[in-house]
Amino acid sequence: MPTEDEVLKIRSKLEKMISSKTTEQSSAVDLLKKLQDLPMNLDVLQKTRIGITVNNFRRACKTEEVISLSKNLIKIWKKLLPADSSSKPDKKEKASSKNGDSTDGKEDSEKTDDSSGRRLSTLASDTNDPVRLKCRELLSSALKTDGSKPGHLDPDELAAAIEDNIFQEFKNTEIKYKNRVRSRLANLKDVKNPDLRANVLCGLIPADRISKMTAEEMASSEMKNLRAKYTKEAIDDHQMAKTGGTTTDLFKCGKCGKSNCTYNQLQTRSSDEPMTTFVFCNECGNRWKFC
Repeated sequence: MPTEDEVLKIRSKLEKMISSKTTEQSSAVDLLKKLQDLPMNLDVLQKTRIGITVNNFRRACKTEEVISLSKNLIKIWKKLLPADSSSKPDKKEKASSKNGDSTDGKEDSEKTDDSSGRRLSTLASDTNDPVRLKCRELLSSALKTDGSKPGHLDPDELAAAIEDNIFQEFKNTEIKYKNRVRSRLANLKDVKNPDLRANVLCGLIPADRISKMTAEEMASSEMKNLRAKYTKEAIDDHQMAKTGGTTTDLFKCGKCGKSNCTYNQLQTRSSDEPMTTFVFCNECGNRWKFC
């Protein structure tokens, strides 16, 4: 669609101006006026997410003319929203208990619109923070590692929702926030773990859950099975040392000083050499080798 392409080009220019913090008045006014002249509909508005960009631009700009144009555009575009989130509730503010708050109605409407695949736009708050914007960009790129499939959630909006959940938990962009983002990136980009990426994109794993999952929870099925195998082997080795050996009080533990021990003897060297004795303290779990 020509209109959609034009809007995307303008959105890209506005975002560059936001990130570079150079909101030149003449250029900004020209871009916003061009948006005013374009025939906008709800489908283009949702696909391009131009409303979020214009709102971010308004907050970043201090020029009255630009702010006024931005507010006017947003006001016009709000009229394109469905009836339950339009300006009708504004006319009956006194009856808000009956009709519900207009903002809540808008959010509820967009969150329940599963068929559109764009309901995540209301879940992420706007931001001008360059660190947060970069993290959203990286998360979106990770979600597109093997290409997004038709019918899946929008990777850009999904990335914004994941980042927003992480930010809301830490309330800053310091080391814990960055480490959390890095772990999501590593697991989502893992070519050996495509199921995680697919489950996030199709909504089986929501943004608020992926933002808090541990490395073990995000691991691939192969890695989970491998970890389970190693855990079982470690438990078996521990049990063998306790139950498969011989209990004795001839050895004294150098850690706790007690003599309640179990030992096993294995031939670890040549056959003409004496066997090696492995001792396990039943009191504190200390292990040592006695030759």
